[in-house]
Amino acid sequence: MTEADIQEGAPRMEVDPKLLEILVCPVTKSTLRYDREKQELVSDKARLAFPIRDGIPIMLVDEARSLDDA
Repeated sequence: MTEADIQEGAPRMEVDPKLLEILVCPVTKSTLRYDREKQELVSDKARLAFPIRDGIPIMLVDEARSLDDA
């Protein structure tokens, strides 16, 4: 956690790089892109962004944000 995170009141946890290497999109089984700023794992192929909460990726389609809404 950086001082900027503390000042913003939004603590950010880092995701284990080994975990990021093995996770795939639950819809397309394609690789995911880590968006550190938004704390999301992005599936460009499925056009979904999966949230990361307290350092834990939430890989449920019902919890994902559609990139088409952005």
